[in-house]
Amino acid sequence: MSRIICPLIALLFAISTAVMAYLFLWKGDTQPTEDGRTAILLNSSERALVLGEMRDFLVAVQAVLDAANRDDPSAAAPAARRVGMAAQQAVPATLVGKLPAEFKTLGFDTHRQFDQLALDAEQLGDPDHTRQQLAALMNNCLACHAAYRIDATQAGTKP
Repeated sequence: MSRIICPLIALLFAISTAVMAYLFLWKGDTQPTEDGRTAILLNSSERALVLGEMRDFLVAVQAVLDAANRDDPSAAAPAARRVGMAAQQAVPATLVGKLPAEFKTLGFDTHRQFDQLALDAEQLGDPDHTRQQLAALMNNCLACHAAYRIDATQAGTKP
C-alpha cells in the first residue's frame, strides 16, 4: 500500500507546485477587458505602488530627455539610475505574484534599460546615444500600456 501512497503523494505535490508556480510566476491575477487589454487585479495600495512606479519612469524620461537636449547626458544618469534595477527591489513578493509574466518581463527590462542608459550616459557622454536609448526604452512603455491596465479590487473581490 505504501508503495502506491508515497509516489501518489509526491505526484500530487509536484502537480500542486506546478500549478502554484504557473499562477505565481506566469499568469498573475488578471482578467480580459472590453478594451482588448488585460486587467491586472490589484488592491488599492498595490495599484498605487505600480502607478507610482510608472510616474517615476515618466519623471526619469523627462529628466533624461532634458539633459540630452542640453548636451549634458551625464546629468541624465542620476535620474535614470533612480528607476533602475535597485528601484524594483522595493516591490513586495505578494504583488509580484499578481503580475503576469510578460508584464514582469517588460518591467524588469525597463529597469535594466534605465541602468544601461545611466551607465552609457556617464561613460560615453553622447546625447544622441542617450536619446536613442530613451526612444528604445519607451517601446517597453508603449507595449505595456497597450497590453495592460491596472484595476483596483476590494478585498476578496474581483471587478
